[in-house]
Amino acid sequence: MARTPTHLLSAADQERRRGLRFMKGVALGALLFMAVLFAVAFAFQQQVPALAYVRAAAEGGMVGALADWFAVTALFRHPLGIPIPHTAIIPSRKNEIGRTLGEFVETEFLRGDVVRTKLEATAIASRLGDWLRHPAHAERVAAEASVMAAGVLQALSDDDVQDVIEDLAREHLISPEWGPPLGEWLGRIVDSGAHHGAVDMALENIATWLAANQAAFTGLVSRRLPSWVPSVAHRLVDDTVYNEAVKFVAAVRADADHPARRAVDGYLERLADNLQHDPATIGRLEDAKHAVFDSPRMRALAAEAWNTAKAGLLRSLADPDSGLRRRATQALAEIGERLTTDAALQRRVDSWATDAAVFLVERYRHDIASIITDTVERWDPAETTEKIELMVGRDLQYIRLNGTIVGALAGLAIFSVAHAFLG
Repeated sequence: MARTPTHLLSAADQERRRGLRFMKGVALGALLFMAVLFAVAFAFQQQVPALAYVRAAAEGGMVGALADWFAVTALFRHPLGIPIPHTAIIPSRKNEIGRTLGEFVETEFLRGDVVRTKLEATAIASRLGDWLRHPAHAERVAAEASVMAAGVLQALSDDDVQDVIEDLAREHLISPEWGPPLGEWLGRIVDSGAHHGAVDMALENIATWLAANQAAFTGLVSRRLPSWVPSVAHRLVDDTVYNEAVKFVAAVRADADHPARRAVDGYLERLADNLQHDPATIGRLEDAKHAVFDSPRMRALAAEAWNTAKAGLLRSLADPDSGLRRRATQALAEIGERLTTDAALQRRVDSWATDAAVFLVERYRHDIASIITDTVERWDPAETTEKIELMVGRDLQYIRLNGTIVGALAGLAIFSVAHAFLG
């Protein structure tokens, strides 16, 4: 199996490879030591009978070392390149291992009761609030949220958004009839007398305009008089019209039951009734509405509204000193402070977070676990084997080393018992 060149590995993997090579050398050294020890003891056990114990220990150590070498090697490759059945387990059964791992995670970790127990023991709201109440953290969250929001805005198609705005306006603004609801609304205003304030404001504005624009009445009526009328009469007529207008407005303002006010009330009552029940009035209003809105102006208005809103939002999101960013930062810090001090809010947030997490886990745990299965299936068998060996191979070499030691002790014990009882 070809190994990944060292310069292509991460620094952590390079360190793991060095550790793995060192432990392989230690385990191999233990095996060679037992082999040398066996050879020496076997050669001189006739002259030195006690070396028989050493020979037995060395035999057991070699057997244990070779057995554990075979077991460890069989996980990752065929020992000595020989395709022995049930060896090279990881590369040959990679996909099955991935499926088993995914099922294990799904059934043992992604369970609603497991997630709920863990989250209920975690003070989510309190920890979040304690972190968020610091201005630097709140500003960081606001900055990250601004980047995300700006990315979403820039990713949106202007034409699609304009179509949505136009469709919404057409559905909720143009298609419904305006007459009946507008007439009903106007009728309630007239019945409650709420329009009197608007009438008073209009009269006040008219009085203010009259006081500041007397010259506008010059020639207003006198220019229609015969040419033979003296100029003095012209001025008299214009001044009379102006003064009468001023007196009329003042009289209407002073008298809450003035005929002009009653005339306005009557007109509004008739208009409210016609808007609800007169087909001609309703039709004229609908025609006017469609003339204004149901035209190319509507798409232009939608485009202008979206472009203006988008440009303004992008500027505010990009500027750390904008009002939007400052208010967002302040609001986040205030939320963090409340999450730290308000016990009732903490309980609600913890409950919401726990319920949401449990719902997501129970509904999508198979999809989440399938990420493991799908990812392992996409891995190259040789690369997967090497990665796993770098992760756990160093620890597995201790099995070889322990096997050597345990084998030596077992060999020594077996020989000693046999020698003691059998002679």
